[in-house]
Amino acid sequence: MKGGDEELREIDRWDHGVGWLAHPDEEMQRASHALELDGDVWVVDPVDADGVDDLLAEFGDVVGVVVGLDRHKRDAAALARRHDATVYVPDWMTGVAKKLNADVERFGRELGDTGVRALTIRDSTVPPWQEVGLYDENRGTLVVPEAVGTAAYFLADDERLGVHPMIRLFPPTRALSGLEPERILVGHGEGVHENASEALADALEHSRKRTPSLYGKTLKMMVSG
Repeated sequence: MKGGDEELREIDRWDHGVGWLAHPDEEMQRASHALELDGDVWVVDPVDADGVDDLLAEFGDVVGVVVGLDRHKRDAAALARRHDATVYVPDWMTGVAKKLNADVERFGRELGDTGVRALTIRDSTVPPWQEVGLYDENRGTLVVPEAVGTAAYFLADDERLGVHPMIRLFPPTRALSGLEPERILVGHGEGVHENASEALADALEHSRKRTPSLYGKTLKMMVSG
């Protein structure tokens, strides 16, 4: 178990999984998730904390830990070793696998043999950004590690879900348009569980138009802070 003074906060619980914030008070609101797929547990972009293992045990045994963003190695290797599991990294993602002190397996368009689709959300050098999304269409779950989020610095106006400030002008429309998830789990903030597909469509469609508003809000927060 990983020690610490803060207690994790559970978020995003549904029939086939759960999420948590290891450090609930941090501004970045780094969120981690566990997906139960046919009795096995797959953990996505975990930040470790006291109580994580108990939370995971409610859903089954951990068989895989997924790195969904090249910057999200987080505690993936440590958690995988503790559970005698494998870290899964997209076959096109570079510079990540060799930095993980754990067994690593690559995956392509599907996460293992789970039936969960792997979506290439972004693979760019400017800005450096490699991100995979996971879409479990049968259970209505979409996981987006970074491109969209619900932490305050993602959201402009009355958005429930917002595109990351760095890619507001170039939202991941091609990768995410047309999906109809019942819930959207994000790497920063709590997920969207009501009218999720509408929130996603709204975020993508109005990302560029709302960019000045978001940047103005961010500047005001910086000045007042």
